[in-house]
Amino acid sequence: MLNLSLVTIIIIAANVIISLKGLDDRSFFERYKFNVGSIRRNEHERMFTSGFLHADTMHLLFNMFTLYFFAEAVIRPLGSFNFVIIYIASLLFGSLLSLYLHKEEYWYSAIGASGAVTGILYAAILLDPDMSLYMFFVPVPIPGYVFGIGYLLYSIYGMKKRIGNIGHDAHFGGAIGGYFITLLLKPSLLETDLTYVALLAVPIVILFVMYKTGKLS
Repeated sequence: MLNLSLVTIIIIAANVIISLKGLDDRSFFERYKFNVGSIRRNEHERMFTSGFLHADTMHLLFNMFTLYFFAEAVIRPLGSFNFVIIYIASLLFGSLLSLYLHKEEYWYSAIGASGAVTGILYAAILLDPDMSLYMFFVPVPIPGYVFGIGYLLYSIYGMKKRIGNIGHDAHFGGAIGGYFITLLLKPSLLETDLTYVALLAVPIVILFVMYKTGKLS
C-alpha cells in the first residue's frame, strides 16, 4: 500500500466531502457544476468547483483510485507544492478546453476530477515514461508512454464521436495541462527524455491539426 503524502490525502478528502455534499444536496450540485451558460454569465468559479463534484460514488472512487496510484509518482520527483500546481492547472486546462469546444452549447454541463487526475497521470508518465501499467483486459504490462499516447488518441476519438456520457475534452485538456506544466517545472526532461517528450506530444499536435482543419466535429 502506498504511503500517501498529506497533500494527496487532503485532495482526496476534499473530493469525497464535496462530492457527497453534492450527491445529497441537488441545489448545491447545480450551483457548482460546470455549465457553459452559467460560466458565460460570469460564474467562473464553476470551472474550478466542478472538479470536486461527481455523478455518483463509482465515478468518485474511480477518479480517487487513479489519483491514489499516480500521485506519489509526481510528488517524489517534484515535491508536494508542484504537485498541487499540476493538479489545479490540469483541472483548469480541462475546464478551459471544454468551454472552448462547447462555447455555443449553453446547456452543456460536466462534473468530475477527471481533468485534474488525467493531468497527474500524464505528468507521472512524462516523468517516468517506461513505467509499467496494467489493464484488466491486457495480460502483459504496457509501457507508460504507450498507454498515455493511446489514451489521448482514444479521447480524440471520443470527442469526435461523442462516445458515452464522458468528458473526453476535459480529460484531454487535463493531460495538456499536466504535460506543459511538468515541462515548465522540470525542463531538464527536454534534454534527458526528448524522444519521449516528443512522442507524448503527438496526440496534442493531432488534436490541434484536427481542430484547425475542421475534422474534430
